[in-house]
Amino acid sequence: MSAQADPSGPVAPVIPSAPVGIDELLERVRAGYTRVDAQEAYAASSAGALLVDIRYQVLRERDGLIPGALVVERNELEWRLDPTGSHRAAEATGHDLRVVVICNEGYASSLAAASLHALGLHRATDLTGGFQAWKSAGLPVVPGATPAHG
Repeated sequence: MSAQADPSGPVAPVIPSAPVGIDELLERVRAGYTRVDAQEAYAASSAGALLVDIRYQVLRERDGLIPGALVVERNELEWRLDPTGSHRAAEATGHDLRVVVICNEGYASSLAAASLHALGLHRATDLTGGFQAWKSAGLPVVPGATPAHG
């Protein structure tokens, strides 16, 4: 019942007509874009994509940070990445920006990516398995001092 994403424009937010469980909601929002694995996220970053770490501070301190990732906690994400917003991060340069959202295990990031699509960031996606998949893949991680965000 889910439509594939139209590469020419933003994906409409998925609003259920009747109550659904979180598993079904995740399935519906994930059908609107292509998720990436850790190696694909790393390659996308090398090609200019913006990695956005939305994990809680305690998780960043405990597990570390991805070098170069923009740290924006989930409750600020839309304000910081809306390229037309007054509270946008310097990195929020336009609606065509490739964004890879990263949470701890790849669940909250799916909902966050769908929200970015609703703002017109049609190239937003998320990392399957989240930060834990990145770290398990042996990709770069630095100690968890939280950098100032843009």
